[in-house]
Amino acid sequence: MRMKYIKRQTTDNLNINWKSFYRNVFALVIPMAVQNLINVGVTAADVIMLGKVGEKVLSGASLAGQIQFIMTLLFMGITSGATVLTAQYWGKKDTRTIEKVLGMGLSAGIVTAVMFAAAALIIPDALMHIYSSDPEVIAEGVKYLRIVGSSYLFMAVTQVYLNIMRSIERVLIATFVYSISLLVNIAVNALLIFGLMGFPVMGIRGAAVGTLIARITEMVIVLLYAFMKNKIVRIRFRDLVRIDKVLFKDYMTYAMPVVLNEVMWGLGSSANTAIIGHLGSAAVAANSVAQVARQLATVVVFGIAHAAAIYLGKTIGERRLDYAKAYAKRFIWLSVIIGALGGAIILIAAPIANASLALTGQAKGYLTFMFFVMSYFTVAQSLNGTMVIGIFRSGGDTKFGLIMDVSTMWGCSIIIGAVAAFVFHASVPVVYVILMSDELIKVPMTIKRYAGYKWLKDVTREKEELGGA
Repeated sequence: MRMKYIKRQTTDNLNINWKSFYRNVFALVIPMAVQNLINVGVTAADVIMLGKVGEKVLSGASLAGQIQFIMTLLFMGITSGATVLTAQYWGKKDTRTIEKVLGMGLSAGIVTAVMFAAAALIIPDALMHIYSSDPEVIAEGVKYLRIVGSSYLFMAVTQVYLNIMRSIERVLIATFVYSISLLVNIAVNALLIFGLMGFPVMGIRGAAVGTLIARITEMVIVLLYAFMKNKIVRIRFRDLVRIDKVLFKDYMTYAMPVVLNEVMWGLGSSANTAIIGHLGSAAVAANSVAQVARQLATVVVFGIAHAAAIYLGKTIGERRLDYAKAYAKRFIWLSVIIGALGGAIILIAAPIANASLALTGQAKGYLTFMFFVMSYFTVAQSLNGTMVIGIFRSGGDTKFGLIMDVSTMWGCSIIIGAVAAFVFHASVPVVYVILMSDELIKVPMTIKRYAGYKWLKDVTREKEELGGA
């Protein structure tokens, strides 16, 4: 297996057409940014509509959404790990191997979704107690989970397939799918949450039904595209059950650290939410809005990160390692610029959010402070995300992110934040600053890792090393 590291060397003598580079990169970034915006739009629609119903309802839906959040991170781990391989094999133009990786990814995603759906449908009350001690918030969250849990199975197929298609530069289909999904979700939400046009007033249950119908719509479109339109990389049912042992070993080597990384990061974020959840519904409601604002401000940021993984992975698969090194530097500068713009947007949005939502005076005070914290958090997250999700993973360096997230979140911000909240009974702003400190701590660590170039290697195999078709 070819695993060639590149040593420190100059890239000044490379004849790179930077205009072509930026054109190709933004051809990837823009559709992915739109996709991210649409996905955030689904969450934002729920927040805005349920925020007008009441604080308890908004808090219940937000905390119940943590179950889907953790599951989605598992999907991201499964597909991001697969992208390490698929992007490089795409550079080699080996589409059959990509189909095998797709089959493994879909199998893993479906198994994951079944477990999460079973938990949401069977023990929703126990799940909600993890995140809140408020009986009213828990009751609303249980209503939501008992309906939305069924949507997890449809999400598995859609997200795994579209994310792997993205790694081979097929990004527009996801934009189309999520655009239709957003329209469906908003329409059904409006009809069922508020009881418009003669429909019953369902409140939080209406939001859950809207999400379920949107997920079904997504999967139908994806399957139509997969079996009728996509002739390059196909879903083959035999790849779902018959695994290439050599490729599976590579998949586990590069995917499992990413899966564990996403899980530990997701559990860390969920732990943050749980800590805030025990500080009162005002803090929960404010944090729900702040998180949506951060997601909106980082739609381009994560577009840059994923574009870096695709573009650099393909370049490494083509065995142009010196070009990959030069491109990586440009991606870092893009991440800093876009992150700063995102932070500025959050600061501008703070008074608008406060004026638009039916929050208590205490919640509005928390919201203003949380938006300030999110403004600088976004800049650090942009830099770290581009390096860890994009640059490092493109070359198979998937263990570093796991080690870093576990050490900075679980070994620092979460444990100190929990002690501040439950032992010293610190104020919500103090606890929030501590919980959101991990991205700042990561910055010097990621910069040092990048400068060492240990991430830059070719991880593909020759066809004769793999199993038969």
